[in-house]
Amino acid sequence: MGRSYVVTGGGRGIGRAVVERLLGDGGAVIVVELEQAALAWADGHPASDRITPVIGDAADEDVMDRAADLAQAAGELTGWVNNAALFRDASLHSSPTRHVLDLIAVNLNPAVTGCAVAIRRFLDAGTAGAIVNVTSHQARMAVPGCAPYVTAKAAIEGLTRALAVEYGRHGVRVNAVAPGSVDTERYREFLRRQGPAEAARVEREMGRLHPLGRVARPDEVAAVIARLLSDEMSFVNGATVPVDGGRSVLAQDPEA
Repeated sequence: MGRSYVVTGGGRGIGRAVVERLLGDGGAVIVVELEQAALAWADGHPASDRITPVIGDAADEDVMDRAADLAQAAGELTGWVNNAALFRDASLHSSPTRHVLDLIAVNLNPAVTGCAVAIRRFLDAGTAGAIVNVTSHQARMAVPGCAPYVTAKAAIEGLTRALAVEYGRHGVRVNAVAPGSVDTERYREFLRRQGPAEAARVEREMGRLHPLGRVARPDEVAAVIARLLSDEMSFVNGATVPVDGGRSVLAQDPEA
């Protein structure tokens, strides 16, 4: 049997690009999504026989166990990508504390659950495995109004380091990637709502925030994730890799 992978939030944006990349490398991919509509593209895909959808909440351990079962039936489970996330603004002075904590949980819980299930499966099988958690440049460069998202992503980077230390001796590597802004469906929809002139201005400003002069393509982030999952990165463990075109190095305030 070949290799198999689990990718959460794999229907759109970075997640879909990761699925496409892993399929291109010959793997079977179990794609976890909250909504069936996000995976409409999979039915007519040239590699549809290697795509298995799982519809459900990535924070639900039963859903993750089902994804792991399907992955192990499809091949040797060697890689797991925790990408599922939900971006919502909230500030402590204007939002109830419970609401802020719930928003943190929405982004943190799927990563914790995914890591737990993946690690248990790797240990039970006695095989090496790699986990990649998708965080954000905001884990280190906070943007006003985004406290729940920033907090969750920073916690996921801490989780990444803790698990790398605890399970590295068992052959389980845990790393993270921290994208900057990415040209996803959500980003395109945001630009569309602005109108042509304002969208052009936003794109110019985004270019200024990234030393490479533009936002990332999803496949550029997916390429780094796929490499971290590969045997070529066998001695990379506990790292958070910025995939932001130098945005975190420039450290320019987006509100300035």
